[in-house]
Amino acid sequence: MVLIETSGSPESRSSLVCVDNLRGVSEVSLDFLKDRVKVRASCNGLLCCSSIPDKGVYYVCNPMTRDFKLLPRCRERPVTRFYPDGEATLVGLACDVSKNKFNVVLAGYHRTFGHRPDGTFICLIFDSDSNKWKKFVSHRDDHFTHMNKNQVVFVNGALHWLTGSCSYILALDLDYDVWRKISLPDEVSYGTGNRVYLLDSDGCLSLIQISDAWMNIWVMKDYEKEVWYMVDRVSLRCIRGLVPGIFPIAQTGECIFLATHKQVLVYHQKSRVWKEMYSVKNSASLPLWFSAYAFRSTIFPSD
Repeated sequence: MVLIETSGSPESRSSLVCVDNLRGVSEVSLDFLKDRVKVRASCNGLLCCSSIPDKGVYYVCNPMTRDFKLLPRCRERPVTRFYPDGEATLVGLACDVSKNKFNVVLAGYHRTFGHRPDGTFICLIFDSDSNKWKKFVSHRDDHFTHMNKNQVVFVNGALHWLTGSCSYILALDLDYDVWRKISLPDEVSYGTGNRVYLLDSDGCLSLIQISDAWMNIWVMKDYEKEVWYMVDRVSLRCIRGLVPGIFPIAQTGECIFLATHKQVLVYHQKSRVWKEMYSVKNSASLPLWFSAYAFRSTIFPSD
């Protein structure tokens, strides 16, 4: 599925449009949080949301069952010191269904008041088992675009972000609290006319490379050895006019969801057919891909 945050008036509570390959389009409300929130991350049926009026307040919720947890405030108070806008650069949610637990990660560059950031990268990790935050500090020089930040993937016990330069994937191993770099396929070139995105494909890391005419899909079949395989090469000729503003959001083994400024498309890999699943009727200020998240849930409310 794809969840899209719809931008209503600043005073209104957040609502989400859910685009499901099987069930079609429905609306999901987050009014049970009784706060104005922004979705920051999605993982295995849970969402991590941050409060808009109250910086540093985070929730983890299941929008289908309407269960939620308000995370305790972190005592460190570095959230107000994150560079450049006081918000964590990276927000990650890791929901491990097998262990019945979740982690929330806030990471970003620290800036002492009145000084430039010095490369100190602070990482705060919340553990649902202990109900506490822990912190570790490292020195990094990674940068991230808006889509890089949105597309965080939890596989193999680690959270993964594609860096802004698209030169490597930055992974946070949650078992050992250590950052590491993962190489991209040798054939993936980022530059003129090429865009690269990181997704989850049925529990594996997947890279989608979009050029003017083609979409190449890579999956990391061997995580330890970092071995990538190209699993599909898709012609974009029949959606040529949309290609400059199209962004892959979610995928399964059978289909890929992509968002444009005002549409959600699904590409069925076996039949090689494109379908429009959703389109915005009003003139929303932000494009759909700006606030679209992959969502997978096995739990649905009993209507």
